[in-house]
Amino acid sequence: MTDKNGLSADESGRWRCAWCNATAAYRDYHDREWGRPVTDERRLFEKLCLEGFQAGLSWLTILNKREAFRRAFAGFDAERMATFGERDVQRLLLDAGIVRHEGKIRAAINNAQRMAALRAEFGSLAAYVWRFEPASKSRPKRITHAALAAQALPPEAQALSKDLIKRGWRFVGPTTAYAFMQAMGLVNDHLEGCHVRAEALAERAAFERPDGARHD
Repeated sequence: MTDKNGLSADESGRWRCAWCNATAAYRDYHDREWGRPVTDERRLFEKLCLEGFQAGLSWLTILNKREAFRRAFAGFDAERMATFGERDVQRLLLDAGIVRHEGKIRAAINNAQRMAALRAEFGSLAAYVWRFEPASKSRPKRITHAALAAQALPPEAQALSKDLIKRGWRFVGPTTAYAFMQAMGLVNDHLEGCHVRAEALAERAAFERPDGARHD
């Protein structure tokens, strides 16, 4: 059952954000991963890459291919990916398990190559991205389906995108940056009434921002 507020109830009567209804794997991703704060370097880098591959597609398409992406891209180990050359690009273009978009493949490798400079400056990818955590004043007072539909992209998402692009990263537009923030817990966009919202809020309350991360 789905209501007008963007929530759906499962067979046990639990309400969750309706966008994850399509499959059990999608619901599991929503319940266990989406919106919970992350500092793990590989998970953060993986999500930036996969959000780039999602551009023009659905996240469910990418989620269904995530294990194949992990195999193809060395588990999203940025240091290993940074060594990928033309032979790897051609290998990836023949891999039916992933999205075979040459521009996105080259962008993921390029972004891995940009990681060393970012880490040298900020200490870690986590410390860098958490600097862009949106301030509460830029968020709706209540996270409802209508409020999210009406809001513009947070300025922090636009700033993250702009800064990454300035640093030579690719396929990291503002919409991609905001989707990354939603997934990695920089914002909690579980709707009011979603059974995961309170859990995600509690995890954020107990979460310590990485060393060096701050609002400028």
